Amino acid sequence: MPKPLVRVAQPGDIDEVVKQCAQHALFEKAKFSPQGKANRVHGALFSSLPRLWCFVAEAGSSIVGYAACTKDYSTWRAADYLHMDCLYLDPAYRNCGTGTEMMQMVAQQADALECTAVEWQTPAWNANAARFYQKLGATSSAKVRFCWDRRKLIS
Repeated sequence: MPKPLVRVAQPGDIDEVVKQCAQHALFEKAKFSPQGKANRVHGALFSSLPRLWCFVAEAGSSIVGYAACTKDYSTWRAADYLHMDCLYLDPAYRNCGTGTEMMQMVAQQADALECTAVEWQTPAWNANAARFYQKLGATSSAKVRFCWDRRKLIS
């Protein structure tokens, strides 16, 4: 199997990226609805002031993985950082260096945006991902992630 090409996502990739998001959610045992996501992701990536950066792994004519990140600010560091929201590769394309290439693209984006760090999370049960990130020299911190649906804020 040929190694995928890692590149910046293009407008024509968005439907496939959303399909990869669905696969990622399934892998993480999370809920996911693709409804309306392609248009919103396209807008976040390709507006005059992008809020999202995305890299894809392409094998032949198929997208087999993606990494997506946003710029954020840390009050603790008093500096910008890049938040990697997602990194997902189809299981058939893992362990061939593609994940490392995608992380390098994320690091280059952090540098281009003058971010001091890259942060992300992975489920505590995903030992393979933790080993991968540790091999890259990343460190972890024990936290519990919470999410508050904005609709519940006003009820």
